[in-house]
Amino acid sequence: MTADDTFGRLDDDDYPAYTMGRAAELLGTTPAFLRALGEARLITPLRSEGGHRRYSRYQLRIAARARELVDRGTPIEAACRIVVLEDQLEEAQRINAEYRRAAESANPTAAA
Repeated sequence: MTADDTFGRLDDDDYPAYTMGRAAELLGTTPAFLRALGEARLITPLRSEGGHRRYSRYQLRIAARARELVDRGTPIEAACRIVVLEDQLEEAQRINAEYRRAAESANPTAAA
């Protein structure tokens, strides 16, 4: 593996670049909160060869959204469910927009 390969991974949202301690620090929370999100199956950190939890930027964004909800008084289980539903809605809207674009490309007169 070259240095370019290693640095390229840092741009990958799914690359598990953050240790539990660093992730908790970035989120302004505790490692216990991150473990609770894992127990609730909101995020599943990858494990290093030594068994340590590693988090990606995508997982940190999800954890940050859950933390916002918990900070507003939402129970952690409910916060996790809300985040999952928000993520599913966003994906469905993205797919729907792709279908619309494809339909408009196939039939440009119908779009007018």
